[in-house]
Amino acid sequence: MRYWWGWGHVEDAVTGAERAALIDRVAGLLPGADLTGHEPPEVGDLDVRPPRVTAPPSLAALCSDDPADRLGHARGKAFRDVVRNLLGELGEVPDLVVRPGTESDVVDVLDWCAGAGIALIPYGGGSSVVGGVEPRGGGPAISLDLGRLADVVEIDTTARAARVQAGVYGPALEDHLRPRGLTLRHFPQSFEFSTLGGWLATRSGGHYATVLTHIDDMVEALRVVTPAGVSESLRLPGSGAGPSPDRLFLGSEGTLGIITEAWMRLQQRPRWRAGASVLFTANDDAVDATRALAQSGLNPANCRLLDPMEALLNAGTDSPGGVLVLGFESADHPVDALLDRALELCRDHGGRPQPRAKRDASDTWRAAFLRMPYQRDALAAHGMIVETFETACTWGAFPALREAVLAAARRAMDEAGAQGVVTCRFTHVYPDGPAPYFGVYASGRWGSTVAQWDEIKTAVSDALSAHRATITHHHAVGRDHRPWYDRQRPAPFAAALRAVKSTLDPAGILNPGVLIDPS
Repeated sequence: MRYWWGWGHVEDAVTGAERAALIDRVAGLLPGADLTGHEPPEVGDLDVRPPRVTAPPSLAALCSDDPADRLGHARGKAFRDVVRNLLGELGEVPDLVVRPGTESDVVDVLDWCAGAGIALIPYGGGSSVVGGVEPRGGGPAISLDLGRLADVVEIDTTARAARVQAGVYGPALEDHLRPRGLTLRHFPQSFEFSTLGGWLATRSGGHYATVLTHIDDMVEALRVVTPAGVSESLRLPGSGAGPSPDRLFLGSEGTLGIITEAWMRLQQRPRWRAGASVLFTANDDAVDATRALAQSGLNPANCRLLDPMEALLNAGTDSPGGVLVLGFESADHPVDALLDRALELCRDHGGRPQPRAKRDASDTWRAAFLRMPYQRDALAAHGMIVETFETACTWGAFPALREAVLAAARRAMDEAGAQGVVTCRFTHVYPDGPAPYFGVYASGRWGSTVAQWDEIKTAVSDALSAHRATITHHHAVGRDHRPWYDRQRPAPFAAALRAVKSTLDPAGILNPGVLIDPS
C-alpha cells in the first residue's frame, strides 16, 4: 500500500531496529539534536475541502473525489512535501482526481477544463520533488492521473524500440521488455514510483553515470495531446529537419500538452558486469581521477564520486579523500579489461582500488541509493532536515562552485539555527563537467523545519545561479525552481516559450505556474 504522506510502500518503511540504528547514527553525528519521533495524522482526522467542481456526466465515471485519493495527489515527495503532510498542513488539494482510460478521454477532459477554466495538473507517479504536481493557483484544479494509460503497445525488435503509453511505471515497463532480452536502461531513484510520461515531461536522469544519462536521448517519437490538437512526431533514428518537435515537449512539465505515448529506443540487456570501489587520500585527486575517466572514452555505467562525509554517511566508508564507485556492463562483450584500465587511471591519481567483492560495488551502492528516500522520511519524522539538490557545471568551474555552495549552505544553516553537515557526490559525469549532487543533514526545530529548509534552499540556489551552474540537472523546474530558472533561460527563449504556451494552451489551464506564469 502506498503512503499518502510520504515515499513508497507502507511495508517498506524504516522501522524497528533499522530505525533505531539510523537515529543512533544521527545522534552520534549531531549531539544535542531533538530527535523526538512524530506520527502522521490519519486521513479521516483531516479537514479536506469538498470539491468545488462537478464533472460532466460523460466524464463522471473517470473522476474520484475521495479525500485520501485527493490528498495523495496534492503534493510530490520532496522533504517539504513530506513534512507538511506530517504536520497536517493541507494547503491546496485538487478538487478531483481524473483517470482517463483512453487518449480520447484525455481530449474530452482537456475540453472540459478549458471551457470551465479549471487548472489541469498532469500526474504520473507523483514523485516530483520541485512542486511540479501541486496546485497553488487558488482556483479549482484537477489532477489528471495517467496510470490507466499503461500499455506497451508495440515492440519493434528489428529497430530495437517500443511504443509505450505514458502511464506505465518503471517496473512494469521492464517486465514487458525482459522476455525479449531488452531494456530501456533508465533507472532513476524514483524508478519504482514514476512513469514514462513523468520521465519525459521532466527530462529525467537515470542511474547510469555516462552516455545515455537522460531520457531525452532515448526518445524516437512522441505523441502529445494539447488543447490545440494532437502533436505526433515522425518516428525516425535522426533528423535535421528544423527544430525538433520532440524537444519542445521534453521537459515541458505538462505546461504545453499531455504526453500520451512515445516510441522509445531500447538496449539489449547486459550480460557482463564488473565493478570496484577506489579510495582516495585527497578529494581533489579523486575529482581529477573522475575527470580522467569521464574523458577516457571508457564510458563506465557507474562512476559515482562520494566526498568523505557522503561516503561515511551513505556507504559506511571512512576515507579522507572520498570513494569512487565504478561499474561497467555490456550486452556484447566482457568488461573486465575496461575496469582494469579504469583502475589504472585511478592509481595514476593516487587512488587505491579495494579488493573486489563477490557483490559488485555498483550493486551495493544502488541498494543503498534506493533505500535513501525511506530513510529521509524517517529522519524527517524525527525533526531532521534531510534534503538534496543537484546541479551541473564544467570541470574548471567545479572547485569554486563547490566552495561557494558549501559556504552558502553552512551560513544559511547557522542563520536558520540548524546544526548539520553538507555532503557532495557526483551522480553523472560528462567529458566537459560533472553533475554535483549535494545533501543537507541538519537538526531542525519541529514545526519549523520547512521554513528552515527554505532558507537553506534559497541560499544554495542563489550560489548556483551566481556561479552559472544549472538550477537543476535532473529534478525538473516545477514551481520551486522557478525564480532561478527564470534567471538561467535566455530572454528570447522565454518569450518564445510564452508564445508557444499561448498557442497550444490558450486558456492557460495546463499546470499553471510551472515554467511560465499564467496569463
